[in-house]
Amino acid sequence: MTIRLLSTRADLPGSGLRRLAAEAEVLSWPGAGKPGHGDLAALAPGSTGILALGNDPVDAALMAAAGPSLRVIALASMGFDNVDRAAAAERGIVVTHTPGVLAETTADLTFALILAARRRIGAAAASLARGDWDLFRMHDHLGLDVHGATLGLVGYGQIGRAVARRAQGFGMRVIHHDPYAADDPVSASVGLETLLAEADIVSLHVPLTAETRHLISHRELAAMKPTATLVSTSRGGVIDETALLEAIRRGALHSAGLDVFEREPMGADLSPLAGEPNVITLPHIGSATDATRAAMVDLAVDNILDVLAGRPARTPLPGTAAVPGGVPA
Repeated sequence: MTIRLLSTRADLPGSGLRRLAAEAEVLSWPGAGKPGHGDLAALAPGSTGILALGNDPVDAALMAAAGPSLRVIALASMGFDNVDRAAAAERGIVVTHTPGVLAETTADLTFALILAARRRIGAAAASLARGDWDLFRMHDHLGLDVHGATLGLVGYGQIGRAVARRAQGFGMRVIHHDPYAADDPVSASVGLETLLAEADIVSLHVPLTAETRHLISHRELAAMKPTATLVSTSRGGVIDETALLEAIRRGALHSAGLDVFEREPMGADLSPLAGEPNVITLPHIGSATDATRAAMVDLAVDNILDVLAGRPARTPLPGTAAVPGGVPA
């Protein structure tokens, strides 16, 4: 019997889809835009595995459309808030993601946001493009120093640790808040309230879960220094964007650098944060290099092939089973 697999996109980087096609029949959404739920459901029946991007919803209805043959859902992303994990667990479906392969690349982008926001690079570049540079003025485009600043990392996993290593080159003091990570030679573990009060730059590196949704809202922003910068390359829902916009406009926060938003993608209906001069906004490009995006797809494909071969998945979601119907690790 031919094994059928569903890929939510046909235009993935690297050779991953070709490797899948050598082992099974692969049905891919062929459109240039984001597939609708009905588009994927129409392709799903009889699928043994689903390969999905991090913003393609894989809910109970799509799993039901795939039918009883579905054994593995492999995400080509670090985040996993797009999957109904409870529905997958109820059916014994393995769910995997791609930790590790994107940590260094995302850390690079995080530091780019830190530098751009603190030094007001976006506003300065826009001023030059408008032809405003007619005279050198000592008070134009003044930002805040990054070297010697205190960096607070909320979440101290692979990406957070990679950012901390980069901060050493800038002579920064690094602190972190993570209930699962103690002190190390690079960073000291502190409570969230202490981190918010002491950090000049707060960088978010946590997954989006029920516990972390709007982790940073009015109260947390009020606890930060008015000269502080908030940076996020995690998931948009971790920040209450309404609260952040108010803090920026009131001058209660110096700046922000955001690669992620509560609503993605935006199209022409931009978040109000995208128009703020003290906010650097990017379209979720933390892992966007040729090598890293190809490695993400390759790891997702490896997870599918392992499960099809009866082997444990390489990178199941934390607390989930590595084999269909297995016991969570």
